[in-house]
Amino acid sequence: MTETITISKQDIRKLTVAQLKEWLGQHGEQAFRAKQIAEWLWKKSATSFDEMSNLSLKTRQLLSEHFDIRAISNAKSQKSNDGTVKSAFKLHDGHLIEGVLIPADDRMTACVSSQVGCSLTCKFCATGYMDRKRNLDAAEMYDQVVAIDRQAKENFNVPLTNIVYMGMGEPLLNYANVLESIEKITSPEGLGMSPKRITVSTAGIAKMIKKLGDDEVKFNLALSLHAANDVKRNQIMPINESNSLENLAEALQYFYGKTKNRITFEYIVFNNFNDTLQDAKELWEFTKKVPAKVNIIEYNPIAEADFKNTGVDKLEQFARFLESKGVIVNVRRSRGKDIDAACGQLANREKNA
Repeated sequence: MTETITISKQDIRKLTVAQLKEWLGQHGEQAFRAKQIAEWLWKKSATSFDEMSNLSLKTRQLLSEHFDIRAISNAKSQKSNDGTVKSAFKLHDGHLIEGVLIPADDRMTACVSSQVGCSLTCKFCATGYMDRKRNLDAAEMYDQVVAIDRQAKENFNVPLTNIVYMGMGEPLLNYANVLESIEKITSPEGLGMSPKRITVSTAGIAKMIKKLGDDEVKFNLALSLHAANDVKRNQIMPINESNSLENLAEALQYFYGKTKNRITFEYIVFNNFNDTLQDAKELWEFTKKVPAKVNIIEYNPIAEADFKNTGVDKLEQFARFLESKGVIVNVRRSRGKDIDAACGQLANREKNA
């Protein structure tokens, strides 16, 4: 019996333009084709070599013999009554991740994932109950933005205006790939979006926040805070045990000193856990450490945890206290309550289907 040998192709989006030029030269092709190919991949978001109409058939066939374009595909989407669209995207190796389109009157936001699963085990997050399988590469994050932009245009006839890295995973534990994806999304040779329209959200890894400062990034930084004292934060976010609030405050001050970008603190108000006026006072004290605004977020409950959203009166009282102290406060109402909107829910459901 003859054994079939499978030769795996290389993902072409892993190559730089310089590497593409070198490869083309080695295969008798003109070097300027590299720029054309890169434009198809990153500006026009091509998912097959057949789309590259300004390349000869011979060149396209050569590329397809040696390379793949490992684009993500949509495994399932759910649309909420409020317009939110949640998608489970399938990767080339079969793993599932999530992306969400969040429409609002003044913006159209894509929430994208940076990892398959997560290693941080935050107690209130569905993704925290999944193992981390692997990091996403830059192209897989770029593809989510392209797919969700398409959904925005199809459903609302409006393109994306904002991107938040707030989906599955901890972006700062996939640092190089996240920054490369943002470069592809913001570059004039890519999607050309403004970095000021992009926010990277972290659970709080002090040394990587400082690295963002050293790299003088242009995008926005958000810290998932959810408690402004170490005892409570340790209970719900184990990462705090090695990255205390004092260490995070120092890192955020360093980041602000390098970038002059105001920090966003994300604060989910859990019923009878972090929703008292004392909690609000502690949060106010923490906001004084670095120029910041606060997003108070309603909670989407998950089956794995007993946390519940606080009552409307307590949430409003909490927000009013902060505003009375001069803090910029936005209350982010829970979206997609009628679908698997909490981070990790849909991917978990599809994986176990």
